[in-house]
Amino acid sequence: MATPAALHRPRSTWRAAQTSLLSDERPFARRLGAFDWLFALAMVGGAGFALSRYHAYMSVYDQLVLVCSVPAFVVLGWRWKPARLLIAAIAALSLFAIQLYQGDLGRANSTFFLKYCLSSQSAILWMSVLFVLATLFYWLGTLSRSPSGGAIGSKLTWAAVLMGFVGMMVRWYESYLIGADVGHIPISNLYEVFVLFCVITALFYLYYEEHYNTRSLGAFVLLVISASVGFLMWYSIARDAQQIQPLVPALQSWWMKIHVPANFIGYGSFALSAMVGVAYLLKERGVLSDRLPTLDVLDDVMYKSTAVGFGFFTIATILGALWAAEAWGGYWSWDPKETWALIVWLNYAAWLHMRLMKGLRGHVAAWWALTGLMVTAFAFLGVNMFLSGLHSYGRL
Repeated sequence: MATPAALHRPRSTWRAAQTSLLSDERPFARRLGAFDWLFALAMVGGAGFALSRYHAYMSVYDQLVLVCSVPAFVVLGWRWKPARLLIAAIAALSLFAIQLYQGDLGRANSTFFLKYCLSSQSAILWMSVLFVLATLFYWLGTLSRSPSGGAIGSKLTWAAVLMGFVGMMVRWYESYLIGADVGHIPISNLYEVFVLFCVITALFYLYYEEHYNTRSLGAFVLLVISASVGFLMWYSIARDAQQIQPLVPALQSWWMKIHVPANFIGYGSFALSAMVGVAYLLKERGVLSDRLPTLDVLDDVMYKSTAVGFGFFTIATILGALWAAEAWGGYWSWDPKETWALIVWLNYAAWLHMRLMKGLRGHVAAWWALTGLMVTAFAFLGVNMFLSGLHSYGRL
């Protein structure tokens, strides 16, 4: 039985206690249980089903990406248990929606579950509402010191991520119902990538929330996601952007399927790092200091998020150069989008260099991360709004 001292253990010792409890010298594969291997088998079976059912719509590269993604998702599920239920729920709801369509896009307006829940537009609207509600509950929990507020916010965020991914999967299928020449992965315009940005940023946050056993950062991270939802709603109303359009020739490439997700994992991680930086600056000044994690924890989250984002953004930049060589005949053309991508990369490269070589920490690192988000936002949106070039197909 736990002693009173153990029950009132300070949060600062939580990670050390967890490490002690989870230490196991056996090889990782020997620590896997029957449920772990059942999950792996289900992932392999799901990929096999997708290949057998939809191989006619896939190029060799698409099939290769699908096959390579299986071990990645298996390891993710092994390392982070909640991801298993999310993956299973996305698959189940997406397949249910596809079954309801029965090959007829018109059923989106006549079938109850499609019209109000599972068509791509309905699911993305649910995602938007759930993210805004999650933001409110996180703030209520933080300001009122209510654990239940944060817990509800966390559950709403999981539900929003689920509906966002389902919306993207169903939108992918809907594009093929419009026409085989129209069908494409839903990451081709600002509407689609803003959905991707929201779910990726939230998913990374949920991982850190569990890893550091704190929900107080949700109030800050969900702010940037809710702002993105606000843009998404405006963009839908003002530009009718939710309509599925054929790909422009420059985007009709399998490179898009790997370049864009890698890019937005980087964007999402940078945004998360910046919002944690805001929390750091507030705590340092005594604002909400008794409700936020320690400065060391905030600094660690900021560093790890930036490092992950930088890694994926580097991969995305390299993939983009390879794609440019195929599409335009050169790896680099100093197009405004490319130039600002380089500025973003150099900014975070300098941040990490100063961190590793000079021990950059504290409020300077936090301000730098926040400034980096502004640079990244201009590279993401500002270039589309104010500049033109080879990437002008993404203009507002």
